[in-house]
Amino acid sequence: MKRFDRASAPPDVQSTGRRAAWSLISPAAGWLTVFFFVPLLIVFAVSFAARGTYGGIVWTLSFTNYLDLLHPLYGRIFLQSILFATAATAGCLALGFPLAQYIAKLPAGRQGIWLVLIMIPFWTNFLVRTYAWMFILRAEGLLNSTLQQLGLIQTPIEVLYTDGAVLLGLVYGYLPFMVLPLYVALERIDRSTIDAARDLYASRWAVFRRILLPLAKPGIVAGCILVFIPCLGAFITPDLLGGARSMMIGNLIQHEYLVVRDWPLGSALSFVLMLLVVGAMALYFRTEAKLIGQGRGA
Repeated sequence: MKRFDRASAPPDVQSTGRRAAWSLISPAAGWLTVFFFVPLLIVFAVSFAARGTYGGIVWTLSFTNYLDLLHPLYGRIFLQSILFATAATAGCLALGFPLAQYIAKLPAGRQGIWLVLIMIPFWTNFLVRTYAWMFILRAEGLLNSTLQQLGLIQTPIEVLYTDGAVLLGLVYGYLPFMVLPLYVALERIDRSTIDAARDLYASRWAVFRRILLPLAKPGIVAGCILVFIPCLGAFITPDLLGGARSMMIGNLIQHEYLVVRDWPLGSALSFVLMLLVVGAMALYFRTEAKLIGQGRGA
């Protein structure tokens, strides 16, 4: 059967194909232009402006906002946010991989039930779920009351408004974003590959390290990206569960916009945060492409 070559098609056919493609792309492209690129350009322009005496924006070209970000205080907040996001991503991966593997091994009918259970938290507002954790972790909350009734503690332990509470809230909030990509990757693995490895007397650790991890790598990467990026810019969880002790970049941006009303500095913080995320992702994918190219060359 002869393969259709678009390049050798008549001009009227090529023109019709291009018009059809543009008609399909135009709605999404228009939506992204109006609601993503235009606001992004506005934020970028505001980041070079100055704050008015009583708030607002003074349109004078200045690099002061970006120079202010060199202060050690902002560097510490950026570093703390990266550490929180990294720890939350690692926690989600440690909890999500076994859960996704368990679901992938279940019969098809039972897999749907587990996936629905994982999706149920999304039916409740994230703010409401975070408030629920406040009632659980506070001094008179469910956690301390249960531990006291069991005789494990005599006085309430301080859990709320700590870094541990922030990390717990981040892992709880974004765990489904890790489980779902991992489940998709693990569910596609041919079980005969694992059975063959066991027939060759491979240990469980060897099967996990040499078969499951390499084949599940796309799901691991996707899950880590989906968890790390929102954790890096989170502000509700550290604000409610961490209080004033745990400030992240999201809290700082919110503070600059809504409290101090320094929109130019808040815009500069937002743009730097976005550049960090995009730069890290670009570096990863570039490194991955080089490794794939080296593997094919070998």
